[in-house]
Amino acid sequence: MYRYFRPHRGAIALAGLLTLLGSVSGLLQPLAAKALVDRLGGDGSIAGMLFLLTALVLLGSALQSVGAYVLERTAESVVLAARRTLVGRLLRLRLTEVERAQPGDLMSRITSDTTLLKAVTTQAVVSAFTGGLTFVATVVLMGVMDPVLLGVTLGVIVLVGVAMGLVMPKISQATERSQEAVGVMSTALERAFGAYRTVKASGAEARETALLDEAAREAWRNGVKSAKWQAMTWSSIGLAVQVSFLAVLGIGGARVASGAIPVSTLVAFLLFLFYLFDPIGRLVEAAQQYQVGAAAIARITRAELLETEDTDAAGEPAKRSGTAPATVAFEDVSFRYGDDLPYVHHGVTFDVPEPGMTAFVGPSGAGKTTVFGLIERFYEVDGGRVLVDGRDVREWPLAELRAAIGYVEQDAPVLAGTLRENLLFAAPDATEEELRDAVARARLESLVAGLPEGLETPVGHRGSKLSGGERQRVAIARALLRKPRLLLLDEATSQLDAVNELALRDVVAEVSRDVTVLVVAHRLSTVTMADRIVVMDAGLVRAVGTHEELVAGDPLYAELAATQFLATTPAETPLELR
Repeated sequence: MYRYFRPHRGAIALAGLLTLLGSVSGLLQPLAAKALVDRLGGDGSIAGMLFLLTALVLLGSALQSVGAYVLERTAESVVLAARRTLVGRLLRLRLTEVERAQPGDLMSRITSDTTLLKAVTTQAVVSAFTGGLTFVATVVLMGVMDPVLLGVTLGVIVLVGVAMGLVMPKISQATERSQEAVGVMSTALERAFGAYRTVKASGAEARETALLDEAAREAWRNGVKSAKWQAMTWSSIGLAVQVSFLAVLGIGGARVASGAIPVSTLVAFLLFLFYLFDPIGRLVEAAQQYQVGAAAIARITRAELLETEDTDAAGEPAKRSGTAPATVAFEDVSFRYGDDLPYVHHGVTFDVPEPGMTAFVGPSGAGKTTVFGLIERFYEVDGGRVLVDGRDVREWPLAELRAAIGYVEQDAPVLAGTLRENLLFAAPDATEEELRDAVARARLESLVAGLPEGLETPVGHRGSKLSGGERQRVAIARALLRKPRLLLLDEATSQLDAVNELALRDVVAEVSRDVTVLVVAHRLSTVTMADRIVVMDAGLVRAVGTHEELVAGDPLYAELAATQFLATTPAETPLELR
């Protein structure tokens, strides 16, 4: 907890000092009231005492107000710093960590959990400090006035304090479970909105609503539990006030009647008694806030323990390693996505000289897309080496490696925002001329011309206002704007019509004269003119060659080509595509 408020300890100390001074002015009020009562029986003027009492009340209120403002402002600063740190870390997580976690739960740690830090790192600290000092000072003054009445008061407080000590851990447990349920709800919402059309087309609104409802109910149940325990602590304080008041009033009245103490002492003691429960309330509130904040800090800390990549946290653009086309080589690479999962690659070996186009084909599940993930270092190999420019990718600075690569993913994701923002996403410093050139090469002119605001038109959540083919062309233009030395295209034309596919195939062929291009494709029409084709099956490279060579020399490729009417092959057992 300390590391969150350490940068703001000066402001927190100031807020604590102001609050403490306000408490001191409050402590002086019962003494002024005692002096006022004593003067009521004499001939002295009470105007001065009334003025002093009024000044103490106003001063205490002013100091408390300024202290509260400083504290709230500092609390917001703590939350801001925590969110910035957590966002910067989560966006640098290894892909394996993100795939294991639930995105909605990670988002709730940034939004919901960090909000709970506000109380525990500022109010709880100041409340515990000022409340503790004020409590001690009040008890000392009460002891000076009458030790007997103080003993009665402390006896009641101790009994109530023991009961509250048993309740506090339950608040923390209920709060953490409630926050976990909020994370589940965020995950369910993210899932539903991420496949909104599928949800509607499947008539699954009621089922998804039921999932969200159950998560909301779980958060409600645990929130109610936390509220119940917190209510018990406050009701205990109220009970202690009433019992102490009655005990002090009864015993104090008897002591006044016996002449042991004057009536002004009883009045002042009763005022101190009521004032005593303000610092007690602060201490209880600090304990509650600590229990709530501890649950949030535990969840945030678990997120911070997730493994991150060694990219530049400052977000500075990485320097490109030259302009020449890159070479790629796999040397006996083995890989699996988890220790409990089967291997996807079983000793994959191939070489890609520069420049030119190299295509990867084969049945689904052969490990083609995994090749791209290993080149980008989204995953680390279990055995063997992946080389770019003859250098193991693990030896490259990660940002520099990725700066040399343009990557078009299989589902061609488009981010919420304008079309311009999406095109410039990988190359924010591109000029208008470069942007126009990329738009033209990706055959996006008609799309831009037809949009109401042109490049400034919002494309919707995940590009919902664009067709699948338009999203693919946007992704291709985005990759071209990056001016990569190595271009990775994963099913980049799978959703294009024949005319656009042919046009973009020509663009890729043109790019491959100066850039090393790797293409994954199930539609062989996209890659028949590739300089080399790597045929993969069951995590192994079974053949490398041109289209004509493979049709003649590799039965698997010949079967794939015949299935797509790109070659003829003797009748044989149909190939089962996994």
